[in-house]
Amino acid sequence: MDTQVNTILFDLDGTLIDTNDLIISSFLHVLGSYYPNRYKREDIYPFMGPTLRETFESINPEKVEEMIEAYRDFNITNHDLLVTEFPGVFETIRTLKESGYKIGIVTTKMMKTVKMGLALTNLDQFFDVVVALDHVKNPKPDPEPILKALEQLGSKPEEALMVGDNSHDILGGKNAGTKTVGVAWSLKGKEFLAGFEPDYILDHMADLLDILQVQSR
Repeated sequence: MDTQVNTILFDLDGTLIDTNDLIISSFLHVLGSYYPNRYKREDIYPFMGPTLRETFESINPEKVEEMIEAYRDFNITNHDLLVTEFPGVFETIRTLKESGYKIGIVTTKMMKTVKMGLALTNLDQFFDVVVALDHVKNPKPDPEPILKALEQLGSKPEEALMVGDNSHDILGGKNAGTKTVGVAWSLKGKEFLAGFEPDYILDHMADLLDILQVQSR
């Protein structure tokens, strides 16, 4: 790894914290009330990554606002019951922070629920910047949120890695000019992510320390 990398940006859902069951349950709750018995768990996988607005507009353009509201109500109510962190995340993030890396989050979820997830997993102490959906006009894969995070951190794209579990993260990083890192625990699978040609794929979050040649503490 080129030693010039000093900044690591992370997606949140599906990368640092395991919100898969929460997201799937939230979609099934909303869609089940509009379209009983039509959607199964695996039907939800394509909706993970895009914004809620993009997803619900593709399903029912007339009901987008009320579907988003119903989703968020269920999601927030059930958040702390269903969210956990992925193995090795806390220790790896702590080590990166202690080693002097600038670290941030770039996510397509709203800041209110970002704060809930970070507080629940005790990760809120580590991040220098969070760019959420309500901070930008154009979410990933547009480069805007990644470039905004880099600007706030005083970093350049060539000094940064974008780490995520979805095509939006890899393409967003490429569009912004960062190196890109996929995570093998993506719900869509390692092979799916490999198709977008990230620079690296992690089998475990601690693999990031090996790539960066950082000693665990």
